[in-house]
Amino acid sequence: MARVNTVLGAVPAAELGFVAVHEHIGYGMPGSELDTQWWKTPEQRYEETVPKLRAFHDSCRPYGAATFVDATGICNGRDIPYYQSLSEKTGVHIVASTGFVGGDTALPFFERASVDYLADQFVHETTVGIGSTGAKAGIIKVGVSRGFQMKELDLRIYRAAARAALATGVPIFTHLAVNAEPAIEIFGEEGLPLDRVLFGHADDGISQGLVRDRWIAEQGGRIGFDTFGYDLELPDPPFWGRPRAERLEHFLGYLRDGLVDSVLASADANCSPLGWPGVKGHTVNYLFEVLLPALREAGIDEDTITRIFVDLPADFLSIKTFSHTHH
Repeated sequence: MARVNTVLGAVPAAELGFVAVHEHIGYGMPGSELDTQWWKTPEQRYEETVPKLRAFHDSCRPYGAATFVDATGICNGRDIPYYQSLSEKTGVHIVASTGFVGGDTALPFFERASVDYLADQFVHETTVGIGSTGAKAGIIKVGVSRGFQMKELDLRIYRAAARAALATGVPIFTHLAVNAEPAIEIFGEEGLPLDRVLFGHADDGISQGLVRDRWIAEQGGRIGFDTFGYDLELPDPPFWGRPRAERLEHFLGYLRDGLVDSVLASADANCSPLGWPGVKGHTVNYLFEVLLPALREAGIDEDTITRIFVDLPADFLSIKTFSHTHH
C-alpha cells in the first residue's frame, strides 16, 4: 500500500483526503529569527495558525481528511515539534519538506557542501528523521535563486535532490518554474522520472512570459498552479500578484485541453509569517472560499475537482520504489 510521510508518521496515501500541496506554516528568510521586531511568542503563532488549520480541516471533511504540505525546507523557519503539535491539535496531516527554497536561502554551511553531502542530508531527513523529532520529510524542496537564473549552487541542490528522490522514493517540488531547462537536464541525467517533480509557481504574476509551462508538461513534469489567492485585487497585493481572472483562465486552459493530470493546485499561503508581515487576507482557505466555487461556476465537475485535490496529489506524494539508482 502506498504511503506518505507526515510529521506524525507514515499514513496510507488513500487517507490523505483533500491536499493543499504547497503551503507554509511559517516561512521567513534565514536570520529573520534574530530580528527582534519580528519575534512572536509561541502563543501568538498558535493563535494565528490554529484557526486557519481548523477551518481547513472542517472544509476538507467531505473529502475524508485534510493534508497540508509545508514547503518551508531547511533554513526558512521549519519547526517540526511545532508542526507535530499543530497536527495533533487540528487533525490536519502535515507533510514536512527537506531541501531548500533556493540556493540563496541556504546558509553558508550548506552552500559549501558537495552534492553527495547534500543528498545524504536529504536522504537522512527523509528516512531517519529531521533532527531528534522522529518526523520524516515527505517531499524535497528545491528552487531557483532570485534573478530567475539557476546558479551553480542551485544546480548542485537539484542534483542532490534528484539522487535523494531516487534513493528514498519521495517527490520533489520547486520554488518557481523559471529556467527549467537545466533542471530537466539534471533530472534526466540522474534518471528521475519527471512526474516525480512539481514545477511550482508556474501561475504567479512575475513568472509570466518566463515559464515554458506547457513545454514542461510535455516533458512529463507536473505544473504547480500554487499561488492561487495572490490576486492583484487584494487591498495590498504582493509584487508577485496576478489578476484573479487571468490566473484562473490559465488554469482552466489545462483542464479544457485535457491536461488535468499535469496540474496540482494550492495557495502558497503563510499561516504565521516569520520576519515579514505576510499578505493580509490570504490563507490556505482561499481554496474553498474562492477557487472551488470559481471552478464549479466555470463548469468543472466534482470528479475533476476530486482528481486535482485528492487523487493526483496522493499519487504524487506516495513513496515510490525505483528498481535502480545511479549517479
